[in-house]
Amino acid sequence: MIRSAFPLSLNLLKRNYSNVAPTTKLFIDGQFLDSQATDWVDLYDPATNNLVTKVPKCTHKEMETAVESSRNAFQSWSKTSVLTRQQLMLKLQAVIRRDIKKLAQNITLEQGKTLADAEGDVMRGLQVVEHSCSAGTLLLGETLQNISKDMDITAYKLPLGVTAGICPFNFPAMIPLWMFPMALIAGNTMVLKPSEKDPGATMLIMELLNEIGCPPGVVNVIHGTHEAVNFICDNKDIRAISFVGSDQAGKYIYSRGAANGKRVQSNMAAKNHAVVLPDANKNATLDQIAGAAFGAAGQRCMALSVAVLVGEAKNWIPDLVEKAKKLKVTAGHEPGADLGPVISKESKQRILQLVESGIKEGAKCPLDGRNIKVEKYPNGNFVGPTILTDVSPSHTCYKEEIFGPVLCVMTADTLEEAIDLINSNPYGNGTAVFTTNGSHARQFVNEIDVGQVGVNVPIPVPLPMFSFTGSRGSFHGDLHFYGKQGLNFYTQTKTVTSLWRKGDAAKTAPSVSMPVHN
Repeated sequence: MIRSAFPLSLNLLKRNYSNVAPTTKLFIDGQFLDSQATDWVDLYDPATNNLVTKVPKCTHKEMETAVESSRNAFQSWSKTSVLTRQQLMLKLQAVIRRDIKKLAQNITLEQGKTLADAEGDVMRGLQVVEHSCSAGTLLLGETLQNISKDMDITAYKLPLGVTAGICPFNFPAMIPLWMFPMALIAGNTMVLKPSEKDPGATMLIMELLNEIGCPPGVVNVIHGTHEAVNFICDNKDIRAISFVGSDQAGKYIYSRGAANGKRVQSNMAAKNHAVVLPDANKNATLDQIAGAAFGAAGQRCMALSVAVLVGEAKNWIPDLVEKAKKLKVTAGHEPGADLGPVISKESKQRILQLVESGIKEGAKCPLDGRNIKVEKYPNGNFVGPTILTDVSPSHTCYKEEIFGPVLCVMTADTLEEAIDLINSNPYGNGTAVFTTNGSHARQFVNEIDVGQVGVNVPIPVPLPMFSFTGSRGSFHGDLHFYGKQGLNFYTQTKTVTSLWRKGDAAKTAPSVSMPVHN
């Protein structure tokens, strides 16, 4: 099989140290094409800041060509049988599973996360592909006979047409796999725009689609930044947009896309709290909080970025600091790495500024990872685990999503106080409670106003047979990603009301009144 989309060796021990990097291609109509763009985005290895590839900001004509390809492919793809689409997804899950390490290596090179975490990135996307293979059940309609004499009604789930996906940098494989498999299994086509910061995983997956015989144009890939987003929001042939990313971008895409009559599902920012009750299993709880706060260098929308220690649990702060100190910070491909670098110099600078703002506004910093040195990688975007205590709701570091390995620690006297704190926060993506008391856990689950809740589970992301159910300020739209809601997002319903009178139809008289089907 020819590997043409990603230009560099995937052997991380042979990282590119050249000042001249190849370019990332487009994927249109089943072919990898060189862009005619005049503007490019330089993509750097976060661990070394060496240039990896140059990503094009597609021309308007290239984006139009991609949509035209998807529109043309829809004419035939939408008419394929559910079994044909299912068989394609079965083949896709097999080749993704075969190449999981290659995909993970690319993610580590471009995004920086550890190899183990990168494999998890691919695996969680793979689970959505596997779930889509149950399309025969997921796409069942409804029928009711004899709603009136000799009259039946049937409801069908039908595809929308051309859809689009706009992906973030933090999960280069998982998020595209949240999007296009669900769209395709329903009979749609899709134009994907991966993050310009790490598009390689998407491009490798496109090679796999070619390998398994996905028809040309069913999935197309464009690249770019603001102009590409505006194009997707405005193009009249794109019927629905799936987005995961920042708060500002998500609100903008939802507003602009909806104003143009499109369906939009927009997963946005988060501020996820872990409530720790003093009756929790201390060691297990602190291990889980440290992993959920600092894993992936904190660059997860479901990262636990706030710990609320209730009552005597506030005395556990020194133990939490010791747990975090033991985490190994280095390049993601190095053996034993717990945290890799953050995605860019700009991201690192923003994280440092938010930590500094917290300290200036009165927070304490018992663990400061801002000046960490990684000997083999002096130019990397590394931030070590950082803990801020005495954080209040008025602090900037609490109000904004830091998106780095920084844990804000707050205290509460009671469970009720902790619940009120979380419910007062504008975001509702995820939360968790740690306790051995079933009554307290039940109270928390019932009273908390957050879409995804964990009980002794730090990152409660649902498996694909459910849906990713962030709420309030963390999500705009009516239907969530994957699961039944995901299929409903990518389908429209047609109802057919049929009347087949038994006997001689000519004997009936015209009816001019509103039909009530009695």
